[in-house]
Amino acid sequence: MHILLIEDDDRVAAALRPALHRHGMTTTRLDHGRGVVEHLDGVDVVLLDLGLPDSDGLDVCRAIRAVSEVPVLIVTARGEVSDRIAGLHTGADDYLVKPYDIGELVARVHAVQRRRKVGADGTVTPAGASPVTVGDVHLDPERHEVTVAGREVVLTRKEFQVLALLARADGAVCTRAQIVSEVWGRGWAGANRTLDVHVATLRTKLGRPELIRTVRGVGYRFAATED
Repeated sequence: MHILLIEDDDRVAAALRPALHRHGMTTTRLDHGRGVVEHLDGVDVVLLDLGLPDSDGLDVCRAIRAVSEVPVLIVTARGEVSDRIAGLHTGADDYLVKPYDIGELVARVHAVQRRRKVGADGTVTPAGASPVTVGDVHLDPERHEVTVAGREVVLTRKEFQVLALLARADGAVCTRAQIVSEVWGRGWAGANRTLDVHVATLRTKLGRPELIRTVRGVGYRFAATED
């Protein structure tokens, strides 16, 4: 997998590139955002910092999205909910706040790549509507259907969206802010409590409370087996 790393901080890039290489990835690094679209050929995933010296990272994301569907993962120190929402609305596939764990970053890189698939004509399209199976849980977005060991489970729209987001992350952690911004589209006082209630209901309805695991202080992850 080839990563285009857009990062102006030499120390961050010097630490990150060897870590990515150890996970079997190759990298090209840019320390600026202007002209980035000229470097997208052969790129599987873009890691995009927002604080660039010559342009705002959100403008860079818009420029990429105007010409390509390559997965974009924003990695930035901007951690406010409004920043995350803006990044995702701009067209990013995921959003990770610094400092982050390298294992989580690698998992998210794989996850955003899996969410898109290459068509017969070579174009890359979102794979969000594809069915997802984790253990004996099967989720079909197009049919809005969830089954557990062949038994259909009826979910509300929001419950289904939360479960789909967690399932598509393929074991990676989904932060509270990410879930709230993607499912509800905004943050508000009480959002964390609302999310907790939806997760508790999902655990009950699925009858598999161990599948949705709490990552204390971060969010939730969905996994069929113990790591």
